[in-house]
Amino acid sequence: MVVKPMISAAAVTVGALVALSPGPAVSATQPPNCAAIAFRPILSRSGDGQQDAGLYKSRFGRIEVKAIVKDGQTQNYFVEINGKPLQPAQGTLPATLATCAKAKRLTPPGTPEQSCTGDQITVLIDHTGDDRYVLLYVHRAGAWRFCSAGIA
Repeated sequence: MVVKPMISAAAVTVGALVALSPGPAVSATQPPNCAAIAFRPILSRSGDGQQDAGLYKSRFGRIEVKAIVKDGQTQNYFVEINGKPLQPAQGTLPATLATCAKAKRLTPPGTPEQSCTGDQITVLIDHTGDDRYVLLYVHRAGAWRFCSAGIA
């Protein structure tokens, strides 16, 4: 009978030590390495010119999806980060972007679409080293299509 209380006390001590031990390193000050944020397209009867399609705001920054509208029809979507246009990504995009896109069930980035319009919009964000890549995708005709890539 003395053995049972000892085993129980040992189990409680081990459980307490496991609960107090640090887990995987998760930084509260760093954004996630790969994220996808969905937006809705604007209504087709919107006024002409540049229109706001969506806004996402977090402690890491502000993402705005905007649309160019002509004759009441959306012509193109684009992204601004913290009120500034993206710097175009030059050269070959890092392989981590394709991995991030696959994880979010999007097509890997390739040749950008001529017309960036569709029935859904997704902004993919990938932190590769010191660079933060922002990719714009639209859903059209049953498939996700890559529109643009930039560096924020």
